[in-house]
Amino acid sequence: MQTPSLPDSPSAERPVVLVVDDAPSSLGMLCDTLEASGYTVLVAADGEAALQRLELVVPDAILLDGLMPGLSGFETCRRIKANPAWAHIPVLFMTGLSETTHVVEGFECGGVDYVVKPIRAQEVLARLHTHARNARITRMARDAVDVAGMGVVFVDTRGRIAWRSPQAALWLHALEEPVAPGLLPASLEAALVPGAAIAVGTATGMRLSVRNLGAAALGETMLLFAIQRDGPAARLADAALTPRETEVLSWLAKGKTNRDIGEILGTSPRTVNKHLEHIFEKLGVETRAAAAALASGM
Repeated sequence: MQTPSLPDSPSAERPVVLVVDDAPSSLGMLCDTLEASGYTVLVAADGEAALQRLELVVPDAILLDGLMPGLSGFETCRRIKANPAWAHIPVLFMTGLSETTHVVEGFECGGVDYVVKPIRAQEVLARLHTHARNARITRMARDAVDVAGMGVVFVDTRGRIAWRSPQAALWLHALEEPVAPGLLPASLEAALVPGAAIAVGTATGMRLSVRNLGAAALGETMLLFAIQRDGPAARLADAALTPRETEVLSWLAKGKTNRDIGEILGTSPRTVNKHLEHIFEKLGVETRAAAAALASGM
C-alpha cells in the first residue's frame, strides 16, 4: 500500500500526533510508521497524562486507546471536546473493544473514527491523513468566521451543542447561565425556531444578536452570533454599502457637492448621483441631509 503524503500544510513544520495508550511499547511499529511518514509523535500513557500534554502543545490529531486504567479513553475524549481550545482536534480511537455499544460510545463522546486492535499501521496512517486534513480545513473556516467578528454554534436535534467556534464559546460563557455541559443555554432556545432572530444580554452588559440560519449537515441547526449594534453605525453596517458608495457618503457628510465628490474620486457628477440614489435606497432615506446625518453619527 502506498504511504499517504503528509497533510497539506502552509508551513514546513511536521504535523504532530499524540498517541495515548497504557502500553505504548506495543505500538512501536505504528509510531515508527508515523515518524517515517513525517509526523512528530508524542506519547502519553494514560488520560491524565494526555490532558497534561495538551496544556503544552496542541497536536494535529490524537490516537486514543478506549480502555485504560484511571481515566478511560472515552472520558478523556469528552474532556478534550469540552475545551474550546482542543475541541477541533480529531480523535481516532484504537482499542480492542469491538462491541457495538463501545463503538457507539466512541462516536458519541466526540471521536471521528474507531480502529479495532490489532492495529494495521498503514490503515491508521491513511485514516489519520484524511481526518487531520479535514480538521485543518474546518479550523480555517472557523477562524475566518471569528476574524469577521462573528461566532457560530451548531446545535443537534436534541438541543446539544455539536460544535462552536472559539468566539462563540467565549460569548456563551459570558451568559453565565447554569446549564448542563454541552447544552444550549435556556435564554437561546428561542433561537432554535426556524428563521428566528433574538437578542440576549451578557454579564458584562454586552448584547448579542443570535440568528437562526437554518439546517446544516446531519440535521443540525446553525446559529450565527454577533455583537448587537445600535444607532447609526448599525444602520450603516446593515446597509452593506459598496466601498465606492462608502467613499461617496463620507464626502457627502463633509458637505461636498456632487461636482466636488466627482473631482475627488475622478468620476462624473452624474455617476456620483447614481451612487447617491443607491445609498439613499439602502439607508432608507430620501434626502442628502438625512444620509449625511447618519454618516456623521457613526
